Amino acid sequence: MDKLNFAIIGCGRIASRHAQSIKNISGAELVAVCDLIESCAQNIAKVYGGTPYTDYRHILDRKDIDIVNICVPSGLHSQIGQEVAEAGKHVLVEKPIALTLEDADALMETCQENDVTLGVVLQNRFNPPMRELRRAVDECRLGRLLLGNVTVRWYRPQAYYEDGWHGTWSMDGGALMNQAIHHIDALLWFLGEPQSVFAYTATLAHKMEAEDTGIAVVRFKSGALGVIEASTITYPENLEGSLALFGEKGSVKVGGTALNRRLIWKIDGQLELEQHLLAREAVDPPTVYGFSHQEQIAEMMAAVLQDREPSTSGREARKSLQLVTALYKSVREGKEVFLNWHQ
Repeated sequence: MDKLNFAIIGCGRIASRHAQSIKNISGAELVAVCDLIESCAQNIAKVYGGTPYTDYRHILDRKDIDIVNICVPSGLHSQIGQEVAEAGKHVLVEKPIALTLEDADALMETCQENDVTLGVVLQNRFNPPMRELRRAVDECRLGRLLLGNVTVRWYRPQAYYEDGWHGTWSMDGGALMNQAIHHIDALLWFLGEPQSVFAYTATLAHKMEAEDTGIAVVRFKSGALGVIEASTITYPENLEGSLALFGEKGSVKVGGTALNRRLIWKIDGQLELEQHLLAREAVDPPTVYGFSHQEQIAEMMAAVLQDREPSTSGREARKSLQLVTALYKSVREGKEVFLNWHQ
C-alpha cells in the first residue's frame, strides 16, 4: 500500500486511539497533531510522533499531509472539516458527522467540490460480530426482519459534563447524539429507512443542558418496529451497548460494552455454533471505543488510494444524524414525527 501521511486535530479522549491505530497500520504515518491546549498536543506527539501545534491552520498549510482526523467537539466538525477540505486534504471526522443536517450537508458538499474523500468514524461497523451479522442479514439467514432494539446503558460522572462542551446543545447534544449514535447507526444499517419516531428524553442524574436519558420507538418503512434506549446514568459503570435483531428465521444480540460480543446467536443452521461463538468473544474491550478504529482508518486509506467513498461515508453517517434530529423534534413537539428520508 502506498504511504499516506496523517494529522490529528483535537487531542482529547479519543485522539490516542486514532494515533495508536495510525502507528499500527503499514503505510500510515502521523506527522502532525494539534490541540488548543499545548500540553495535550505535546503528549500525543511525544508518544506517537508528529509535530505538535496549537493552531490547526499550520496543518492546513502543510503540503505533506494527506488525511486529517478531526477529533474536536462535535459542534466544530463541519466547520473544521470544511476548512480541511478546502485545503485539499481528505477528511476523517469522528461521529457524529455534525450536529445539524445543514452542517452535515455543507461538509459533504465542500468535500465534493474540492474532490476530497470524506469518511466518518463509525468503528463498530468493523467489529467481527457486526460484520458476521451483516453477512447473515445480506444472505437472508434471519429472514424478514421484524423488530430491532438498541440499548446503551453507560455511566458518566458529573465531571464529564463540566469540561465546557460535553452535554451542551451547541457542541455535543446528549446521550442520543453522543453516546448512542453508533447504535442508532447500527439499527438503521440493518433495518433501513425509518418512517416515523416518537421519543421522550429527560435529564435525570446530571446538571447539563441536553438529556442524559432518552427512549424512543421507531416504525420502519418495511413494517418492522424498533426501540431505542440510551442513557449515561447507570451507576457505577458502563453496563451494556447492544443491538438485538429479531427476524422470521433467527434472533441475534450483539452486545458487550461496545457491540463486540455475540450474546444471542440463534439462526437456522447455526444453533449448534452458539456456545463456541459466545466463548470466543468473552472479553470486552478496555473502553467503549472498542477495538476497531484501526480497521476504520485502514479502510479510509484504501478509499483514498482507490478514489472511492469509504463504507462509512458522509451519506451513511447523515442517516443516524437525521434520525436523532427527528427524535429531538418529537420531544420538542410531543408527538410522532414522520421522516422525509434523505439518502
